[in-house]
Amino acid sequence: MKSNWPARIAGGASGLANGLFGGGGGMVFLPILSRWGRLSPRKLYATCVGVIFPVCLVSAAVYVWRGGVSLMTALPYLMGGLIGGFLGGRLYGKVSTKFLKWLFAAFLFYAGVKYLL
Repeated sequence: MKSNWPARIAGGASGLANGLFGGGGGMVFLPILSRWGRLSPRKLYATCVGVIFPVCLVSAAVYVWRGGVSLMTALPYLMGGLIGGFLGGRLYGKVSTKFLKWLFAAFLFYAGVKYLL
């Protein structure tokens, strides 16, 4: 029987990153899953979203419970995020995985530079 501990550790690392940074669990989980998950690139991205969604819900619930979120401030971003998520999901099968990898790497690079400055 195959051990689930690597998957649990990867999920824990992504949840910890998401909770500490207010997001970014997918940036931790995607490379781990791509190395150990043995999934096709399309299933890799979909699985990452499927795992990160509930992780984000838990992190958001803790932030709301602790008073760290102003729902009125977050609402316009949530509306745009829902629309963007819908459009991204619709485009998912139409964009090459090579392009997605480069786009993801560019986003990570941009975000890393912005955080350092």
